[in-house]
Amino acid sequence: MNYFEVIFDTETKKFFEDIEGYDPGKLGVSITSVYSRTLDENLKEVEGKMQSFWEKDFGEMFKLFEKADRIIGFNSISFDIPALSPYLPPHWPKLKHFDILSEIKMVEGKRMSLDSLAKATLGTKKNDSGENAIKYWNQGTSESLTKLKKYCEMDVAITRDIYDHTLKNKVLKYIDFWNETHEITLDFSYPRQDTSETQGSLF
Repeated sequence: MNYFEVIFDTETKKFFEDIEGYDPGKLGVSITSVYSRTLDENLKEVEGKMQSFWEKDFGEMFKLFEKADRIIGFNSISFDIPALSPYLPPHWPKLKHFDILSEIKMVEGKRMSLDSLAKATLGTKKNDSGENAIKYWNQGTSESLTKLKKYCEMDVAITRDIYDHTLKNKVLKYIDFWNETHEITLDFSYPRQDTSETQGSLF
C-alpha cells in the first residue's frame, strides 16, 4: 500500500498591516510551492518532485492537493489554508490537512517557529524571511521573483525534513527563548485502515 503526500508552503502579496482585521484570505497569494511524493508501505519515499505555482497555475496545483492522502504544512490551518481559500474550490479546507504546528500545540501547549525546530532538530536554518518574500513580490523583477520562489521552496524542504524526522524518530527538538533545547514526543503515523478503505483512497 502506497501513500501520496503533498507538502506545501504559501507566500502572500501583502502584510497584515496592509489589511483590516486578521484574515489571511485578504492577503493575496503570490506563490505556493509543493513537494509531492509517493511513500511505500514502510513510509519510505519512492519518488518526489518539487514544484512552484503562481496564481495562474493554482487550478493545476489543486489536482495534486485533491488526490493527496495527507496535505502537510506548518501553521497551515491558521494561515496557508485560509490564504489559499479565495483561489480554490469550497471543499479545499475539508481535504486531508495535517498541520505540524497544530500537532505540536496539542502536545506542548504552545507555538514555536519552523526555524527553531530546524536549528535544533536538523542543524539547519532558514536563509531568508517571510517579510522579504513579500518585498520580492512587490519588486516584481525576474531576479526578485526567482528569490521568492527559492525562499518558498526552502520552507517546503525544511517542513518536509522536519516531518520526515518526526515520522521516523517520533521526536522533535526546539530551542526556547532562553536558548535551551527541548524534545517533544510526537507520533505522525497514519491511522490503521481497512483494505477496502485504502483501495478507495488510491483509485
